[in-house]
Amino acid sequence: MMQAENGDKSIIAGFWRTSVWGLSDQALNRFICELIDIGVTDFDHAYVYRSEESFGEALALSPSLRSRVNIITKCGIRGLGNGALDARSVSHYDSSKETILSSVDHSLKALKTDYVDTLLLHRPDYLMDVEEVNHAFNTLKRQGKVRQFGVSNFSVSQFSLLQDALDVTLCTNQFEFSPFHTEALDSGLFDQCSQKRIRPMIWSCLGGGRLFEPNNEVTKRLSEGLTEVMEDVGVSSLAELIYAWVLSIPSQPRIITGSGKIDNIRPLVEASKVSLSREQWYQIWTEAVGHGVK
Repeated sequence: MMQAENGDKSIIAGFWRTSVWGLSDQALNRFICELIDIGVTDFDHAYVYRSEESFGEALALSPSLRSRVNIITKCGIRGLGNGALDARSVSHYDSSKETILSSVDHSLKALKTDYVDTLLLHRPDYLMDVEEVNHAFNTLKRQGKVRQFGVSNFSVSQFSLLQDALDVTLCTNQFEFSPFHTEALDSGLFDQCSQKRIRPMIWSCLGGGRLFEPNNEVTKRLSEGLTEVMEDVGVSSLAELIYAWVLSIPSQPRIITGSGKIDNIRPLVEASKVSLSREQWYQIWTEAVGHGVK
């Protein structure tokens, strides 16, 4: 089976939980440096995560780090708590040109940088005007504020609709995939990424922590049925095996981590070097979905 590239390209550090890590600016700066040392140089944020400010403060402690990292951020959700609405308003998606441009300006200020490497539309907007999005992207590209663009949580048809209207080429689609959420294998999401020759970004590939719940039905099947596979491929944890399983998909997914501890991420980076046989891959799939192929 296809083996993913080294960890510096396959693993992305996710910062949506920054607010609960309780790290000082200095500690977060050390964490960023530790990640770079093990080959993780891409960092995932969003306007609504409230992670950009703390990351910007940490990065400012070592200005030379900016040239060594790739910053990913997202826009397009307006809701309570992010300063975009008043107390009488309802959270909503907004892909208007005005919101895209103002969100990027907010992100740049918070991150203390002149540009972001990748900007994603966070969620599909049912009222999206694709020509307006194209205008916004072209403006940001021309101004040098964004280097490349992508989407997050878009369906196959939504991705195609937007791409057909854009002057720029979308670089990724970030979506959920795990043993608990395997729909992307059948919905065409991975197929589209292979067709477009873009690498998807995967969030929650450990099921948002469900992999560590011993009483979870899927976790029990995986734990009881994959001991031999873990021994055969030389990994020490189920999490490492699931990372290797995801990274074996031909479109070469990139996985977003969610931990603020380097000791949790280091073995997952090593999992990107594990190669699974086709039979081993399908054995993991079988335990995940609860039945064999038909």
